[in-house]
Amino acid sequence: MTTAAEAMVTAVARLRAAGVPDPARDARLLLAHAAQVDAARVTLIAPEDIAPEIAERYENLIALRAVRVPVSQLIGAREFYGRSFAISRDVLDPRPETESLIESALAAPFERVLDLGTGSGCIMGTLLAERPAATGVAVDLSEAACLQASANLVRLGVADRAQVMQSDWFDRVEGRFDLIVSNPPYLARSEMTDVQPELSRFEPRMALTDEGDGLSVYRLLATQAQQYLSAEGRVLVETGWQQGASVAGIFGAQGWAEVAILPDLGGHDRVVSAAKPG
Repeated sequence: MTTAAEAMVTAVARLRAAGVPDPARDARLLLAHAAQVDAARVTLIAPEDIAPEIAERYENLIALRAVRVPVSQLIGAREFYGRSFAISRDVLDPRPETESLIESALAAPFERVLDLGTGSGCIMGTLLAERPAATGVAVDLSEAACLQASANLVRLGVADRAQVMQSDWFDRVEGRFDLIVSNPPYLARSEMTDVQPELSRFEPRMALTDEGDGLSVYRLLATQAQQYLSAEGRVLVETGWQQGASVAGIFGAQGWAEVAILPDLGGHDRVVSAAKPG
């Protein structure tokens, strides 16, 4: 028999050899999933012999992670802003950087929010969970993403305050909102050759790149979003860490007020905010 600790040591070596970032973390999370225990309890079961069925399940998970299938897809969920979201290959894996957009959104009051390119629904779900009086509309071009977002809104208990619909950005959107948020595809087509395999092979390409210079959606938002905002409404968009000045310039050129570039926890440009001009 093999102990859980020995299985983890073998798994870490295998993941490290495959070039997986932070192999120890992933080996621990996948063992917890295989053994159906909380990740915090892995150290408690480490000295114990691992049951054959758990060992087989763990081996399969490690084999998939070694070919760079994301951990969130293997366990079917990802934590975001203290909540668990169901994840599949149809949506982007929620990332810690996006929590900076959440913090910016929660810094001012809003009653009605529009989430463009909702994906997993992590932004909309979090904002409605944090603001129990708020309502919203979440749209995505992908029907599969809309289904995933709807499931997550049900999971969080906020589905009665949100409408999810398939739309090409603003095409089917009606009404006005206090807040418009978006984490759009911002990678340039030329950048796709350099992204990690987890993204290029296992996440939806249409959510990663606009197949252009990475700025096309910001141009669309800067041009069209004002007609969907209330009098004191604002827009918050996530950007790539080198895009802050370019995106702020796009909004500034369209006459937006109070354009600002906000950093993430790592100090990189991450969110551009803009207010409807008076």
